[in-house]
Amino acid sequence: SELRSALRDNRIELVRASWHELSISVSDVSLSDEGQYTCSLFTMPVKTSKAYLTVLGVPEKPQISGFSSPVMEGDLMQLTCKTSGSKPAADIRWFKNDKEIKDVKYLKEEDANRKTFTVSSTLDFRVDRSDDGVAVICRVDHESLNATPQVAMQVLEIHYTPSVKIIPSTPFPQEGQPLILTCESKGKPLPEPVLWTKDGGELPDPDRMVVSGRELNILFLNKTDNGTYRCEATNTIGQSSAEYVLIVHDVPNTLLPTTIIPSLTTATVTTTVTITTSPTTSATTSSIRDPNALAGQNGPDHALIGGIVAVVVFVTLCSIFLLGRYLARHKGTYLTNEAKGAEDAPDADTAIINAEGSQVNAEEKKEYFI
Repeated sequence: SELRSALRDNRIELVRASWHELSISVSDVSLSDEGQYTCSLFTMPVKTSKAYLTVLGVPEKPQISGFSSPVMEGDLMQLTCKTSGSKPAADIRWFKNDKEIKDVKYLKEEDANRKTFTVSSTLDFRVDRSDDGVAVICRVDHESLNATPQVAMQVLEIHYTPSVKIIPSTPFPQEGQPLILTCESKGKPLPEPVLWTKDGGELPDPDRMVVSGRELNILFLNKTDNGTYRCEATNTIGQSSAEYVLIVHDVPNTLLPTTIIPSLTTATVTTTVTITTSPTTSATTSSIRDPNALAGQNGPDHALIGGIVAVVVFVTLCSIFLLGRYLARHKGTYLTNEAKGAEDAPDADTAIINAEGSQVNAEEKKEYFI
C-alpha cells in the first residue's frame, strides 16, 4: 500500500519526512502487518520503492502432558511437549539429567490462521528407580527467542519396592565383643520399620539382642549367636530382604614378644666302657664330636645328638650283657673246682689243699670267653 494509505493505521507513525527520506515506525506488530510496503514520491515522473516485511510468530510457552503421579517402577511412560503460534515452526528438544534424548517423535501442524504452526514432540521410555526425582525438560528453540529458549520441566516420581542391605559394625566379630547390624533399606514409599529374624525364627535372646530402629545390637557375642540373620523391609509396593551369616571367632591368644639371640654352640660327648676278663681285656668306645663341627651353626644338630645317644645306649647294653656272662662263668668254675677238691678229702683242711692244687692245674686249661 502507499504511504498515505498506511498512515491511516494508528499503530503506524511517520518518523521523518523530507525530499530525500521518508521513515515510519510500526508498533504492536502482528502477523497481519506482514507484506509488501511501497513508498511513492510524486514527481514527474513518479518514483517508487518497495520493501517486504516478514513477521515472526513467537512460540507459546511449552506444556508437558502425559505424566500421572506416581509411576510404578518398570512402567512405560509417555510424555508429550507441545507449543503453538510459531512461525516458522519451532524446534523441540528433550533432556533428562542434562543429557539430550534423541529418539523422540516430532509432529508439526498448521494453525487455523494458516500462518503459524503447532509443534509437538513425544518421548517414550521405561522408568526405573534411578528415575525417581529426575527432572525431564522440554526445550523450544526458535529464531524469535533471541537465543533464550523456552522450557517446560517435569519432575518424575517413581514408586519401587525396597532394596535392603545389612552392614556389620565389624568384619571380624569375636567372642565377648558387641556387634551392631544395620539394615539399610531404600524404597518409595519409605519402608516401614524393618523386621529382624534369626534362622527363620524370632531372636532367641531379647535381653542381649536389642532392636533399635533399623539396628540390631548384640551384646557380648558367644558361639550360640552363630547363625543366619535376616532383615525384611516392606512398603506398599512390595517386600524385600537381606541375610547376614554370623560366625563368632575365638579371641586370639596374646603372646609376649620374644627375642632369639643366635649363638655358636660347641658340644663334646665322650662315653667309655671297660670290661675286664682273666687275663684282663679292655674295650674302650669313644664318641667324640669335633668342636669345630658346629662352627657357623645357630643351634644344635638334633640328628647328631640323637645318634650319639643311640650309640651310648647300645654300648651300655652290650657291656651289661657281657659283664653278666663273665660273672656267671667265673662263679661256675669256682664251684666246680671246690667240689673236685672235697670229693676225696677226709677233712676240711685236706679239701682246701686239694682244691688249691686243682686250681693250679685248672689254670693250665683255662679258657677265655669274650
